[in-house]
Amino acid sequence: MQQQHYALHSIVLASSSPRRQALLQSLNIALPILIMASEVDEGTPQHWEPARIVEELSLRKARAVREQLGDVAGADENHLIIGADTIVVLKGQVLGKPADMDEARRMLNELQGNVHEVYSAIACIDRWNTRERVAHRVTRVHMKPLDSARIGRYVASGEPMDKAGAYAIQGLGASFVDRIDGCYFNVVGMSLSLLSDLLGDFGIDVI
Repeated sequence: MQQQHYALHSIVLASSSPRRQALLQSLNIALPILIMASEVDEGTPQHWEPARIVEELSLRKARAVREQLGDVAGADENHLIIGADTIVVLKGQVLGKPADMDEARRMLNELQGNVHEVYSAIACIDRWNTRERVAHRVTRVHMKPLDSARIGRYVASGEPMDKAGAYAIQGLGASFVDRIDGCYFNVVGMSLSLLSDLLGDFGIDVI
């Protein structure tokens, strides 16, 4: 028996991040975009590689929102759900979002003058057709040497507090970055090149 195909009604971004919302909206997709933040356990085993961490968490977020849609969406409404996750990796150590200002200062002291990698994954889930796609990209970031006074002023600005690795390349943190190797938007939190490829797999053309 052939599986019934459900046309897409909208795209649901499983994130409250204003950065990811702006990136998704910049593609001018011809479908409504809904925002539905996911509340999931982001813990992972210590032995997992960075790529597995971001891909698993992206899927976890998208699947959680798919379950939430069961309570609010119509039975015949199909949605493409997008989950994303980003981590910073320095010499094999995974840096997430700082818990407080002291941890933000510690992270930036470790990153300054070094090269680190930013892993960002995107998961796309079709609500009714049960298709799932997930992939990630890696960008190498070369950060300038920074003294403690400059780090302190940056932390006091508040910008690092909800950012993986305690800096925002799209904000004041850009002044710390000497250069990058790879996708800039991957560092912001969602590679537009990768996202457009994944959307194409679900019949959504960006251009």
